[in-house]
Amino acid sequence: MVKLQNEKGEILISAGVFTTLVGDAATNCFGVKGMAMRSASDGLVHLLKREAMSKGVYITYNDDSSISIELHIVVENGVNIPVICASIISEVRYKVIHCTGVQIKEVNVFVDSVSF
Repeated sequence: MVKLQNEKGEILISAGVFTTLVGDAATNCFGVKGMAMRSASDGLVHLLKREAMSKGVYITYNDDSSISIELHIVVENGVNIPVICASIISEVRYKVIHCTGVQIKEVNVFVDSVSF
């Protein structure tokens, strides 16, 4: 959890809030088919349904009250992957900072699969 302090009290923001914001921001970007998760049992990449997209997002809390974000995605065939990743990073940073005020140390995007 991230704790924010202001003159009226404190606010605790759970990881669920961040994973929902990040998953929503990423899947709304052009060329993203959805969030991905690698299965521990067979090692295959699975496309997650909309309600489970937060499983493809990992949040790390840093000592300086910032967070680091790691997200795994599936992209559509024929899209420019570096451009999509730059768009996702920008959108995720904007949405998280705008909605929570928490600073982001880094956003790492992993393209786990291409959908044909």
